[in-house]
Amino acid sequence: MAFISSSSYRVLLAALSLFLVCPCVLQAQSVDPLPDYVVEEFGHPPAIPAGPLTPETLNALKVAFVDSVTLSTWDEDQEAALAVIANSEDPRLVWIISDLMRFISSTRLQDQLSNTASALLNKEFAAGNNWGAVTDHLLAWEVPAPPNYLETKGAIFTSIVPGWDRIFVAGDVDWRLVSWGGVLIDDRPYDTTDEPCNCIPAADNPEVSRAEEATWLKDEDIVFGIEVNGAYRAYPRRIMEVREMVNDTLGGRDLGIPYCTLCGAAQAYFTDGLPGGIERPVLRTSGLLSRSNKVMYDLNTYSVFDTFLGHAVTGPLADANLQLKQATVITTDWGTWKKDHPETTVLLEKYALGRDPDFRNGRDANGPIFPVGDVDPRLPVHEDVIGAVTASGKPVAFQRSAALIALRRGDEIAIENIRLKLDAGGIKAVGADGSDLGSHQAFWFAWSQFHPETELWIQ
Repeated sequence: MAFISSSSYRVLLAALSLFLVCPCVLQAQSVDPLPDYVVEEFGHPPAIPAGPLTPETLNALKVAFVDSVTLSTWDEDQEAALAVIANSEDPRLVWIISDLMRFISSTRLQDQLSNTASALLNKEFAAGNNWGAVTDHLLAWEVPAPPNYLETKGAIFTSIVPGWDRIFVAGDVDWRLVSWGGVLIDDRPYDTTDEPCNCIPAADNPEVSRAEEATWLKDEDIVFGIEVNGAYRAYPRRIMEVREMVNDTLGGRDLGIPYCTLCGAAQAYFTDGLPGGIERPVLRTSGLLSRSNKVMYDLNTYSVFDTFLGHAVTGPLADANLQLKQATVITTDWGTWKKDHPETTVLLEKYALGRDPDFRNGRDANGPIFPVGDVDPRLPVHEDVIGAVTASGKPVAFQRSAALIALRRGDEIAIENIRLKLDAGGIKAVGADGSDLGSHQAFWFAWSQFHPETELWIQ
C-alpha cells in the first residue's frame, strides 16, 4: 500500500478511540428532501443512521485505517475489517474513506476503498480513482459527518503536513467540505516574497511600474483592477494565477487580495482599520480547499477565513468575530483599464515567475476539477457573475454577459440599493449614492455555493 503520510498516525489511533461506543441499534436520521435536480443527477441518498458507533465498527476502523498505516501492511485482517465497515450500513463513515482516498496512490487500495464506499452509499462507482465522484455524492446528499470527525480528519491531514496542525482546530467550519488542494501550506514569514517554497507563494509589498513601462502586457491580457482613495492598480491574471495571494498597500490602505483560480474570483479585503488590539492579518494560502475555493489563513494567528465571505472562522480572529470589508475588483482587459485609468500602476512581470497559465481554457475547461457536489442549475457552473450584497443582507448575482449588453445599451440594472455600472470594460456594483459595495466577479458555482440563497438577475 502507498500512503503520503508520516509516522504520526498514532495521533489518528488516539482520535479514533474518541469515537463513542454504543451497542445499541442506530436510528435513521430524518433529513430534508433533496431538490429534484440533485436526485436527477445523483440519485436518492441512502438511509443515514444517527448516534455513536458500535464496538465492532470502532475496532474495524482501527484495523483498517490505523493498523494498516502503523504496521505498513494490508492483508487479510485489513480486508476483513473493511468488509465490516462496508456492512455497517453507516454512510457517515465514507467521509473518513474519502479523506484517506485523497492521499492514497495504490490503485489496488483505491479500488477497495471505492468498493466500500459503493456498498455504504448504495451507489456503483466506475473503476479507478473515485475520490472525486465519492465526495461529490457525499456533498450533494449532505451526508452528515461521523462522531468526532474533526479529530480524525485532523489527525490524517496533519500527519501529512505538520504545518496544518494549527489549521485543523474547532471553529465555525464545516470540515466535511475541506480537502487537499495538492500543494503545501505557505507559511513563509511576511515580506519574504522571493523565498522559494513547495507552495503557492504569496507576494507581499509587490513592486509596481507605471502603465507605459509595462510593455510585457498585451492589451487583451486580463487584469484585476482596484481603486482605493483615487489610486488605481492592476493585478494581471497571469501573476495572480501563480501567486493566488497578494498583501499590498494602495491609496493609503492595506489590502489582502486572494485569487481563487478554481472559482474565477479575485477579491480585495481591507486589512487595516480593524478593531483595537487586532494586528493586520497577513493572508496566506493554506493548501486546502473548501468546495473548490481556496482556504486562506492569517499568518500571525493561524486564524482561518472563509475566503469568499471574508469572515474569520477559527482562532483568535474568529473569537473577535472579525469580518473583513471588501473593495471592488474589476475584471477587464489591460488595454481598456490603462486607457480609462492612465494613472494606474501595475505589478512587475517578475511576479509571474516566468509562467503564463490559462486555467479557464485549459485545466478547468470542462468544469471544476475538485469535488463541489451539486450546483444550482439556474446557470452553467462556469458562467461569470458579478456578486454583491444588498443593504438588507441579501446576496445578488448578476449574469455578467447579459449585464454587459444591457448596460452598454443604456439600461439601468438595480436591485434594492445595488446599481450596476460599467468601469474600464468591466462591471462594478455601487450604492444608490455611488458608494463602493465591494463587488467582484466569480464563477456561478462558487458564488451560488457560498451564497445559497442568492437572488439571480438574468435577462
